[in-house]
Amino acid sequence: MARPRQTIVSLDDTPYYHCCSRVVRKAFLCGIDNSTGEDFEHRRTWVDSRILELATIFAIDICAYAVMSNHLHVVIKVDGDKAKIWSDKDVLMQWHKGFKGTLLTQKFVKGEDLNEFELNTVNDCITQYRQRLVDISWFMRSLSEPIARMANKEDKCTGRFWEGRFKSQALLDEAAVLACMAYVDLNPIRAKMATTAETSDYTSIQRRIHSAIKGEQPKELLPFVGNERQDMPNGLMFSVKDYIVLVEDT
Repeated sequence: MARPRQTIVSLDDTPYYHCCSRVVRKAFLCGIDNSTGEDFEHRRTWVDSRILELATIFAIDICAYAVMSNHLHVVIKVDGDKAKIWSDKDVLMQWHKGFKGTLLTQKFVKGEDLNEFELNTVNDCITQYRQRLVDISWFMRSLSEPIARMANKEDKCTGRFWEGRFKSQALLDEAAVLACMAYVDLNPIRAKMATTAETSDYTSIQRRIHSAIKGEQPKELLPFVGNERQDMPNGLMFSVKDYIVLVEDT
């Protein structure tokens, strides 16, 4: 039996979660449908771009992701502290990056005068948006809905494109986070969609490898920051070199 999402997600226990969404009706998210010969590979770009876009909106960092033929994986870290220190204006500006908000929230951001009733309404919106910006369900909804609309338009049909619920799993310690990230990054290889991590298109590991070659880390992903005992910024307590070796060895 499916459990309520609030009983699965507890930010007091861990900020790390592995989420997976699958499509329905034998639909193809991307790749080539062997039964029809239709090529949906371009849809990977939609998903890849949307995941990285949402990371700039929500107080949620992307640790790893992989876009498969009929499902997607994403490992995330919810940064509740970031959302708490955002000013009211910051919250609205973040929300407006991906959503329209309301006429009053738009006026507030522009610095226009509002009466007491309007300010109370805006404050209610700010409270709601601040909560949504750390909500995994809102993140996954914001990821899946635009993709579903574009896919249905392309397929000339209506109805569900994704399963009703995405799956989420709490990752309770560093070992679980690294193991899950490696699992996600190696999905295309296990599925024989790629032969090496470097050729695994639309995955976080490919982005990390390409950046590592340049001596950098991809700004779109949560960085590896090394030893947690050092004075390091928010990130994964492991070195990027060691993680890439871990993935390659696995």
